[in-house]
Formats: sequence, structure tokens, C-alpha cells
Amino acid sequence: MSLVYSEEQSLLADSARDFLAARSPVAAQRRLRDEASELGYDPQLWQDAVELGWSAIPFPEAFGGLDFGCMGLGPIFEEIGKNLSASPLLSNVVLSGSLLHLAGTPAQQDQWLTALIGGERRLALALEEQPRHAPLHTALTATADGAGFRLDGEKGFVIDGLGADAYLVAARTSGQAGDEQGISVFLVPATAPGLKVSALSLIDSRNCARLQFDGVQLGGDALLGAAGAAWPALDMVLDRGRVCLAAELLGASEQLFASTLDYLKTRVQFDAPIGSFQALQHRAARLHVELVLARSTLMAALAALDDSSLSAAERGRLVSLAKWKTGETATRVSNEAVQMHGGIGVTDELDVGLYLKRIRVAQACLGDSDFHCERYAALDEAHA
Repeated sequence: MSLVYSEEQSLLADSARDFLAARSPVAAQRRLRDEASELGYDPQLWQDAVELGWSAIPFPEAFGGLDFGCMGLGPIFEEIGKNLSASPLLSNVVLSGSLLHLAGTPAQQDQWLTALIGGERRLALALEEQPRHAPLHTALTATADGAGFRLDGEKGFVIDGLGADAYLVAARTSGQAGDEQGISVFLVPATAPGLKVSALSLIDSRNCARLQFDGVQLGGDALLGAAGAAWPALDMVLDRGRVCLAAELLGASEQLFASTLDYLKTRVQFDAPIGSFQALQHRAARLHVELVLARSTLMAALAALDDSSLSAAERGRLVSLAKWKTGETATRVSNEAVQMHGGIGVTDELDVGLYLKRIRVAQACLGDSDFHCERYAALDEAHA
């Protein structure tokens, strides 16, 4: 397992770095927040990213993709984290696009996947129902109704849910909450009667929505794959999303660490740069070690997602390890950044606060540290 990207993946990173530095620096995210942008991102920036091929990275060439796999997504999300750049890449491509690719019918793929890759349409995954990530505790019901289905229930924390053209909705067609069997996924147009979409405010000022389903009627062609059998594909898709979030967390942590080091070198106290104080040097050195360890878990998880020889349990353990480790590292780095910047570290004029808020949301998204510790233990026991 390598701790560095390949030459091709490094070129992707260089391209993303130049593009985001010029078009979507941290100041752009601050402006979107101050303007209270409903979408939470710049639509023109997203179209330009599509033209760069970002939306095509993980998909096979048969669908118009680049077939770079998850390893191709890693460097992109690291640069997104470094710049705090907002885009629907995670929700639209990694989560929804992957689910369409893995579980969608040929007709659904023809209608939606090509348009998604081309940036013509946007999907969002409606999964969460609990205050914390619990994908198996799906309670929203999909009741058979003639040749179709009727959906009733609520979804929260729908990433980039405002303004989406349609939603991929996890619903229960059989079994009880907590069961792997019985979970189905439906493609629901945003204009479906009985569907209510409302904004959900988060501390990072990103696009997030709550969905309410009140007797939403769907035809049989809205179902992805077989009824009640969506969990294996959904589990794979969630792991892809978790690794991309881990890459974003690592990118944000490394940028925050670099800016903190610069401050330690320039801030003078008692006629000396505070970076010359041994206590602060030791704290910075520990953060550097944590970042290197976090990178090792991320690279292993990215490689695992592209390795078809691994079992779902082996893949899941490496993914949960990466999401846990990068999240814990991000907590340490962001806390130390606030402390080392002193009083200015808690002011809005400094970018530290923006990184801190985004890190906290990304940590909780698709499973916080507690969730992934428990998942790792369960998968480790099952694998043994």
C-alpha cells in the first residue's frame, strides 16, 4: 500500500488544486454563507468542474465515464477539503451516481446516469431518519399499491437536497428497522405530489434538506433493482462516500495545520516567534504524526474500494478505520489550531472557524467516530 498517489492521480490533484485555488478559495465559501445561498454552491463552478471530468471519474467508459475508480476521487476531495469548496460531487456523483450504476435498471441508467455525468441533472440520496447515522434503521414505508408503491415518512440531513431534480430514497418494503433485508431504493422526482422539501440549517452553511413523504405514489419503474434487496449496493455506496469524506477531512486538516504553522512562525510574543517555544513545537510535531497516520488509513481505504478481491467485511473495516482516524485527527488539528491562534482563533474574521465548522459536519456525516468504532469491531468479529 502506497502513501502517495500515482502519477495519473497526482495530475488530477494538481489540476484540482489550480482550479479550486483560482475559482473556489475559502473566500468563496465565506461569500456563499454571507449571501445565504440556498444551493450552497456556485452552479457555474459545478458546470466547469463537470467539464474537467470530475463527474465522470468513478464510472465505466460505457456510460461516458473515465473509469479512474475511487483512487481518482481521493485527490479531488483532498483539494476540496483544503479549499472548503462546496459542490454536489459527493451527493450527486459518489452517492447517487454510484447507486444508479450499481443497482439501477438499464432504463434508469439511460435516463439519469448519462445526464448526471454530463451535469444536466442532479440527484440526492435521501437516507437518514435518525439524529445520528443509522442506515439500517430505515422506517420510511413503501407499501405496494397496485402496480406501484406508496411512500410515507420523513428523511432528514439530505445532502444537497435543495434544488435536486430527483431523490434516491431508501425505504422499507418488508422487515423491521435494523434488518438488512427489506430495504429498497426508489427514484422519486422532486415534483412528485405529496413530497415536501424544506431547508435544514447546518453550522457549515451547506445545502441540506428535510423531505416529507405523504402518500407519494410511484410506478413500479421507480424501484431500483429487486424489492427489499438494496442493502449490498447501498452499503458499497455509503463506503465510497465515507472514504471521500475522509479525504476531505484530511485535506482540511492538512491545510489548517499548514496555516497554523505559518502563524507560529510569524506571531511574536516576548520578542520571539511563538513557534520557537518548545511546548508548541511538541504539540505541532504530534499533529504531524497524526496526519501521516491518517493518510495511511485513507490510502488503504481508497485502494480497498477498487479491489474486487476483498470481501465486504474487509472493505468495510478499512473504510471505517479511515473515517474514524481522519475524523479524530481533524478534531485534534482544529482544536489545536484554535488554541495556538489564541483569541483570534475564535473570531469570524479568521478562516479557522470556517474549517472547524465544516470539519464538525463532515465528521458526523455518514457516521461519526463512535459509529465507525462499533462498525469496525462488528466487522472484525464477523471476519474472524
